[in-house]
Amino acid sequence: MARSVRLSAALLCLAALAACEGPATDPTPRTTADEPEPAAFAHEEADIATLQAQMKSGAIDSHTLTRAYLDRIAAIDDAGPMLGAVIELNPDAMKEADARDAERDAGKVRGPLHGIPVLLKDNIDATPMVNSAGSLALAAHKPKQDAFLVARLREAGAVILGKTNLSEWANFRSTRSTSGWSSRGGQTKNPYVLDRNPCGSSAGTGTAIAASLAAVGVGTETDGSIICPAAVAGLVGIKPTVGLVSRSGIIPISISQDTAGPMARTVADAAALLGAMAGVDAGDPSGAAATGHIPDDYAAFLKADALRGKRIGVLREAMGYHPDVDAATGRAIAAIKAAGAEVIDVEVPDYDEWNGAEYQVLLYEFKDGLNAYLQGSGAPHASLEALIAWNKANADKAMPFFGQEIFEQAQAKGPLTDAAYIEARDKARRMAGRDGLLATLETHKLDAIVAPSMSPAWLTDPVLGDHFVGAGYGMAAVAGTPSITVPSGESHGLPLGLTFMGRAYGEPELIGMAFAFEQATKARKAPRFLATAGGEPIVAAD
Repeated sequence: MARSVRLSAALLCLAALAACEGPATDPTPRTTADEPEPAAFAHEEADIATLQAQMKSGAIDSHTLTRAYLDRIAAIDDAGPMLGAVIELNPDAMKEADARDAERDAGKVRGPLHGIPVLLKDNIDATPMVNSAGSLALAAHKPKQDAFLVARLREAGAVILGKTNLSEWANFRSTRSTSGWSSRGGQTKNPYVLDRNPCGSSAGTGTAIAASLAAVGVGTETDGSIICPAAVAGLVGIKPTVGLVSRSGIIPISISQDTAGPMARTVADAAALLGAMAGVDAGDPSGAAATGHIPDDYAAFLKADALRGKRIGVLREAMGYHPDVDAATGRAIAAIKAAGAEVIDVEVPDYDEWNGAEYQVLLYEFKDGLNAYLQGSGAPHASLEALIAWNKANADKAMPFFGQEIFEQAQAKGPLTDAAYIEARDKARRMAGRDGLLATLETHKLDAIVAPSMSPAWLTDPVLGDHFVGAGYGMAAVAGTPSITVPSGESHGLPLGLTFMGRAYGEPELIGMAFAFEQATKARKAPRFLATAGGEPIVAAD
């Protein structure tokens, strides 16, 4: 894996990908059981509150914490199980940590993220690093300024540790792609079972935070790209209401559905990260609508009794595809009832029938939004058409496993003034939102709808691509409304999650319910880095 802070054989390999063998191209999990196990990691599973308490007491500082995470990345991302989660390190990370320590010494603490190392998905502008969407075509693209959300994180005192790998172009290049693979970053592995897929497109963030490579991380989602990788990595992931977190400075797919969001090991950590990220951005077409909807502190909603008196709908239309998922969801429902909520089964009219319209919307918006981003950020390729040509000319290294069918379909679309686009946009949002999720919430007087987040992680297969079985997150994604996944159980050592879906700007209520569920179930377990299901760990988790 190439790192901006250390030139290595892997970096040279990256420049001539087709002629090299190694982690940049090889999707096969490595079973290096003969390597020495790394020493126990002092901050494994540590939450933000614990780390802040340790920094306040002087037991650690941001310098030693940041150095510890960098060493952890070297020990198990570059070596050991070779997770392939981090695509680039911030060369200024230690400098940022030292600056936060100097502020703390001077009596200035910016908030709960002060001095906390954070990883960002590699489709978010963050200086001085590359922003590539995992593509070798943008491997030299260094934006001149931070994304709006990154500026907010820095203002909150976070240390930007680096960038995480992703499904190339956020899984919007090919109809037969492999999640967690990019031509620049190679294949990210699932830290629970290494030959299993980490899901995508925020694969690197999911794996990195599950494996304690940073305290918290930022993913992005168009439809499932936070919820799915968080669920299969035993994490909490929040997909906010569209516009609550700025999209400015993020390589786009869809202006209708894109959002960044937090991925963390606890609801409390996800809430703290969301509080730092959320902000009204006048440059985001959906930003102004968030005015008045951002609380001073999401932590105020972390109440263990937040499910008491709530009315929750169960979306059984999103079940029935795997017995372990159904069993875990049944136990989750029992826990929700025991926490004082009323639970009823619900049906959503025309469930999932928005998919065809949604896909057309994404094709149109991807072309329009990507062209604008490339031109506005001074990228080395100024259009989708130019990227298609570059991929064809460099197919041996850019497309060794799958092609660019989606790119070509998007390029064939017209402008956003096309009647076909407007009809598809309105249909998708209406079916999933007004006539779907929102109508169901109102008809049954519900506080939230729950569904299993995702199937157990499937085997990574670069030849045949992904093997999705079922998921419950799509309705909120298309509606543009918030959702949050929380660990709910496991299947043969593979994590499972439960997704809570609610109304626009209902993040405070969802965070409260998710926290109460988390506290009642305590379902998260740290990864053991098994080579295969039922196998032996590559490194000791403790």
